[in-house]
Amino acid sequence: MKLSVSLGLWQDRPPEEALETARAADAAGYPELWIGEMATWDAFALGTAIGAATARISLTFGPLAVTVRDPATIAMGVASVAALTGRATGVALGTSSDVVVRGWHGRSRERAATALAESAVAVRQLLAGEKSTVDGSVVGSHGYRLRLPAPKSPLTIAAFGPKALEVAARHADRMVVNLVSPAAAASLVRGLHEAASRAGTTPPPVAAWVVAAVDPDPAALEQLRRGVVGYLAAPGYGEMFRAAGFGDLIDFARTRPHPRELLAAVPVEAIATVGLLGSPADITAKAAEYAEAGIDELAIVPATSDDDPGGAKTLAACRSAVLPFDA
Repeated sequence: MKLSVSLGLWQDRPPEEALETARAADAAGYPELWIGEMATWDAFALGTAIGAATARISLTFGPLAVTVRDPATIAMGVASVAALTGRATGVALGTSSDVVVRGWHGRSRERAATALAESAVAVRQLLAGEKSTVDGSVVGSHGYRLRLPAPKSPLTIAAFGPKALEVAARHADRMVVNLVSPAAAASLVRGLHEAASRAGTTPPPVAAWVVAAVDPDPAALEQLRRGVVGYLAAPGYGEMFRAAGFGDLIDFARTRPHPRELLAAVPVEAIATVGLLGSPADITAKAAEYAEAGIDELAIVPATSDDDPGGAKTLAACRSAVLPFDA
């Protein structure tokens, strides 16, 4: 099992703490840092700053919402950071959520899986230095070629539903899943392999973003509990937590209570279902469960607090705890 790090971009912490997490990941020897994009930083601006603040860690951007960023702007952003920092770069594509796409950006999520597949083809062409030739029914790019050196970045597809699994089977160098239990991860890995069999392709390796806190203090636990509130009523995620024994919590979440009321109802055990939480021995045991589920890589999303700024202690401890599985 490989290890990488993803920025939490926690809303209860200073935005600049992302740089601390990046430096901690680099210092601990993690080979790759995922830089997502949602409510705070522009991913490519932050990636450039991280490249200047760290020594060697590679940078993967995303998952970027394909109905918000078009293939040419994605390719230009990745190539820009690669040229300015000299780092190896990757890119992950996904469909994001109604809140982000429809609400914040005023874009449509209709035919999102088609947009994901068409974007994957166009982005791959552009990052390879080719002229784009995709006239898609939802997303396309035709006649553009990067002016900067082509970074030849690998392409990751974020998947949770069956249509995205089909896209990953056909187009991804790697698939990534987020906030999943080992049981849910195993189901998604099986779905990917079935989709690859139908497509006649070799299934790509699978990474899982997992929240983590080693010997967490109350502030870190509160942060992680707050982080799952928005997922509890969501299709698929709710069923996953229900299968893990939190049916009453899901029933309550789907009554649409005030977020404060829902947060108060979230037990720490629910977080432990989808992450690495507790002592180093607990972390080792949970990592083994993910490995058994078919996960090839854990992308650690460290909790941060005044007791562990940037998540440095958690990252160092996870590196040691999971080292026996780290290829």
